[in-house]
Amino acid sequence: MLFDQRASSVGKILYGVLCLYFPIAGVAQESQPPTDTAHKVQLLQEIVISASRLQEKQLTAPVSISKLSSSQIQQTAAPGFFDAIASMKGVHMIVPGMGFRIINTRGFSNTTNVRFVQMIDNIDNQSPHIGAPIANALSPGDLDIDHVEVIQGVASALYGMNATNGLANFTTKDPFTTQGFSIQQQVAINHVNDPNEVAAQLYNETSIRWAKVVGKQWAIKINAGYNRGYDWIADNRGDLNPMANETTGLVGTDNPAYDAVNGYGNESSNRRTLSLGGKNYVVARTGYNEREVADYRLRNVKGDVSLYFRPSAGTTLSYTYRTAFLNNIYQRSNRFRLQDYWLQQHIVQFKNELVQARAYINSENTGHSYNLRSIAENMDVNFKDNNNWFLDHTNAYNNAITANANVADAHQQARAAADEGRWQPGSGAFKDKLKALQEINNWDIGAALKVKAHLVHTEAALDLGKLLHTNYDLKIGADFRDYIIVPDGNYFINPTDSAADLNYTSYGFYVQAAKKLLHERLQLSVVLRGTGYEYFDLKWNPRLTAVYEVARNNAIRFSYQNGYRFPSIFEGFSNINSGGVKRVGGLKVMSDGIFENSWLKSSIDAFTAAVNKDVNNQGVSQAAAIENNKGLLQRNTYSYLEPEQMHSFEAGYRSLLMNNRLSVDADLYYNLYSNFIAQIEVSVPNTTDSARMPAYLYDRNKQARYRLWTNSKTIVHNYGAAIELLYMINKQYVVWGNASYQTLKKTNTSDGLEDGFNTPKWMVNAGIRAKNVYKSLGCNLTARYQPAFYWQSFLINGNVPAIFNADVMVQCSFINPQLQVKLGATNVLNHYYYSILGGPQIGGFYYTTLSYSF
Repeated sequence: MLFDQRASSVGKILYGVLCLYFPIAGVAQESQPPTDTAHKVQLLQEIVISASRLQEKQLTAPVSISKLSSSQIQQTAAPGFFDAIASMKGVHMIVPGMGFRIINTRGFSNTTNVRFVQMIDNIDNQSPHIGAPIANALSPGDLDIDHVEVIQGVASALYGMNATNGLANFTTKDPFTTQGFSIQQQVAINHVNDPNEVAAQLYNETSIRWAKVVGKQWAIKINAGYNRGYDWIADNRGDLNPMANETTGLVGTDNPAYDAVNGYGNESSNRRTLSLGGKNYVVARTGYNEREVADYRLRNVKGDVSLYFRPSAGTTLSYTYRTAFLNNIYQRSNRFRLQDYWLQQHIVQFKNELVQARAYINSENTGHSYNLRSIAENMDVNFKDNNNWFLDHTNAYNNAITANANVADAHQQARAAADEGRWQPGSGAFKDKLKALQEINNWDIGAALKVKAHLVHTEAALDLGKLLHTNYDLKIGADFRDYIIVPDGNYFINPTDSAADLNYTSYGFYVQAAKKLLHERLQLSVVLRGTGYEYFDLKWNPRLTAVYEVARNNAIRFSYQNGYRFPSIFEGFSNINSGGVKRVGGLKVMSDGIFENSWLKSSIDAFTAAVNKDVNNQGVSQAAAIENNKGLLQRNTYSYLEPEQMHSFEAGYRSLLMNNRLSVDADLYYNLYSNFIAQIEVSVPNTTDSARMPAYLYDRNKQARYRLWTNSKTIVHNYGAAIELLYMINKQYVVWGNASYQTLKKTNTSDGLEDGFNTPKWMVNAGIRAKNVYKSLGCNLTARYQPAFYWQSFLINGNVPAIFNADVMVQCSFINPQLQVKLGATNVLNHYYYSILGGPQIGGFYYTTLSYSF
């Protein structure tokens, strides 16, 4: 069938319009006279700077880099420039929520993508304590974007800052060259035929831009944006713990240890093993579904003000203030509601042909944000503490068995009895308790996320080649960064001085040299960077590249790079109690003594399951079962955090063919990773008596449980290839497509701690875009496909189903007045899909955008 039964009527209408439109467009195309092709596909000739921090043509850039120009952004079928990045070569975008999307390249993706750097005008726009950006929350709007550059692969030799997977740089418009006032209004509908039984919702987004040159030397630029809507729903009821009671025959809907993917309060820390009638049963508290404790309303405001001073041609001094105020859903190991979350950025930059210098401060205040898992857990605990709940469950179970109920029914009756009087979602008492827990900054008894953090960064670069008038490029640079965390007593503490802020500093310096040889057909370059982080030794990052122009507009490239990723603030310094498990940063200053005295949770789980099996199936006593299976317990052999390291080898080819109508961009890479930063769960028994340790490790009430950041012992080989083709049929029509393949191979020492690859092997995008096909009418059709892939995280592991969807857009532009109207849809056929496990189902998004400039 062409349409799925859930495809919306809006999608059908849009599809019908396009089916009628394309034959007309084809006739219009045939009637066009032949045109000059000298100006055709010039995308690979545009000036880019992100690949080497030097002005260069994309055709001869030494590493894999893709560019999204302002004209491409205007013609995209996506509702905004950030969404359009998902169709770029090798880019994998995941969507934990409408206000929180993550871009990544070359694998090892996660919902806090600390391996991929996102910048605006070369300014890192990360949230300090997260260590990564919150999607495009602090980025400019569509009206101010000039172009986007994405480096696929390691970029840490030039940019440091843990850019081991890649880097995206959003370049904004220069007010000296782009003046005037622009306003954009987007109205959209989502949740059409939502399987989660949510009615269709309205989405609104308003953006403005104003730029003005004052005199000859001054300019000012102002941007502002506001959006509101209703987020996608995460309501996966699948059981994360289906085999907990397999030895007793209680599976499926009879499982008393049921743990829903998007249900919280029934996780591992909310379960106990109860001895009932001579058998051991794993029983979980009831918990609440995410949609019962989450606020899905989307309310985001952002804006920036910039003042520029240009004393002479080529020299600019500027100050920029950016801010964002967020209310949306965010996902990490748990899912959060960001509420009244405030981000700020102050930037001072100086640029001329010899010197580039900048200093900036990123600040965040999490406001009234809260942890969805903790709030569900503590809703249950505030109704009735765990000891009393499990006691009530035990007594009710025994009474039911006495009344001749079968085991499955007895457990259900016991749960109903233990839950009697429990707060019901939507009731006044439930809402009051929910509001109270949001403000308690202790996840053992509340759910508040109360973090205030800052990032201070300064850097400068000098073009020695121009200064010394050499015949080769020579550049040097240095930077300093300080993360400043205000300890809140729950999320972060200062381990050395409880009365002082927590600081985490780094510094870096680099030298870059490039030379053209063989009549400027061969370009060689070398970069050497030194990076030092507090608590770690200085690390060196080299990059060697060669680009050879084999013929006019045909170039091949080779590169080797070495990159490091240093622990983020969260990985190094977290100190969180959550549901009976304490998550502790992996630096020795935070976790001293825990590594040496702990036992691996994976072995404790296997030991516990074996004990229960012997008790339930063999009829042995619990004490005897513990003695028989204690050999399964394993001491922790991992230790304190070290930086990740990777080596990357890359080859590529770029060309303009067929009289500059066809552009080709292909790359092949091989990466070698070691010391993956990952997490382990361990327990420290509350005894030093080795004879009693097995019994203590079987009883969760007699052990301290931790989740620690450490390094995997696995060596990982990651390799892949990508290609992008773009063909300009004539002035009106462009067809394009890209495909990327990425996979990994682990060594035999795989220990299971390496970070999840979390990326489909294949990602394919293709489309056709047209402009002025009939007067000022244009259109765009984009399709994408990715097969199923394995998702690994501390929230859930499993297979993400394959995705195949399409975006469409019809656009009309007017010259007087300067008005552009777009009618479009993403996921036009409204096939709901999961971008990641643990996240929401994503359906069609049907929008109309009006942009007006004067």
